[in-house]
Amino acid sequence: MRRHIQGLHEADQSGPSQVRDGLLLVRIERAQHRWDARKPFYLLRFSILEPKEVTGHSIASRLYCTPRALWKLNWLLRDFGYDTELLGQDEIDDKNLLGLRGVIKVRHIVVNGASVLTLDGFAPASQWGQLSTTSLPTVAASEVSK
Repeated sequence: MRRHIQGLHEADQSGPSQVRDGLLLVRIERAQHRWDARKPFYLLRFSILEPKEVTGHSIASRLYCTPRALWKLNWLLRDFGYDTELLGQDEIDDKNLLGLRGVIKVRHIVVNGASVLTLDGFAPASQWGQLSTTSLPTVAASEVSK
């Protein structure tokens, strides 16, 4: 039996609409804490706001919550404008994460044969204008944190 599924060909992740490595202005659309005995993590879904050619697409990535990886989660929370009072109390309210905006630097890597999107850096949304004018492939991770 054949079925016609409208838009199926447009969902091809290997097509030209795939997000390339570089800087993106995003909004957090979904945040879920996932417990794992070895590596608990936050699964984050971002809606892309800029650049225009990928506006409306969404991407997902993990931020681990192990003691060695908490610096990265703190960096995202700080730069995206998370509630400083809750952050100071070591608390994350998943509902308060929704709608936060900021800049992320993404990179695709291969882990065990699978392509994985990693988050290499963060910056406040207010810095998008300045950061977006730089050449995306040559921006160093240290520039994203300024």
